[in-house]
Amino acid sequence: MNDTDKTAHRSVDDKLLSRESWKIFQIMAEFIEGFERLAEIRPSVSIFGSSRAQRGHPYYVMAERIARTLSDAGFSVISGGGPGIMEAVNKGAQAGKSPSVGLNIKLPHEQVANDYQDISLNFRHFFSRKVMFVKYASAYVVLPGGFGTLDELAEILTLIQTGKVRRFPVILVHSEYWTGLLDWFRDTLVAEGAIDAADLELMQVLDDADQVVNAIFEYYQRRGAAPSADEEQRILL
Repeated sequence: MNDTDKTAHRSVDDKLLSRESWKIFQIMAEFIEGFERLAEIRPSVSIFGSSRAQRGHPYYVMAERIARTLSDAGFSVISGGGPGIMEAVNKGAQAGKSPSVGLNIKLPHEQVANDYQDISLNFRHFFSRKVMFVKYASAYVVLPGGFGTLDELAEILTLIQTGKVRRFPVILVHSEYWTGLLDWFRDTLVAEGAIDAADLELMQVLDDADQVVNAIFEYYQRRGAAPSADEEQRILL
């Protein structure tokens, strides 16, 4: 490689480094805005589900009902801010007494912000968005959905299982949809030793909006709202 080629190569490297450095500042900005704007929304519940559920679909109707019930019960409600079940969640929450929060993600397709957000944030990066879903949540409610919904479910189960966040209710809605997956967890993952049988107790399956709210309240009445000393220690590690 001659001197001209070396100079050109360094120039390309410098441009790439500059671009990557700028991306770090973009990520920092997403965290700062998220922390500042969501600091006052506790207690809150993060709700997930398919972006493809159409208005009037039973899943859409159920999501709207659950969000409205939670909002009236005093919980801020957080969704991904897009269409489908996310829209239903924000719509139901906004009709209730508590804030409706949308954590929007910029995607080339499917993700269009819905019109029912009292607090709306926009993210370029999935991982910073995921932090916001977890950081302020007192519970996760997971309705039928696809890869994105399964990703969020697997993420929170992993964080709770490994002690990186305190344990809180993880509720799957609509037992008929989730039965096959839970059977596979039990018959394959537990049987193969990939997870412990006790890990299945990290989540529960319910079918009614009132059941969801009651399950969350009962959980915190039983164990209190604050993390235990053991949970605090593990989270700090």
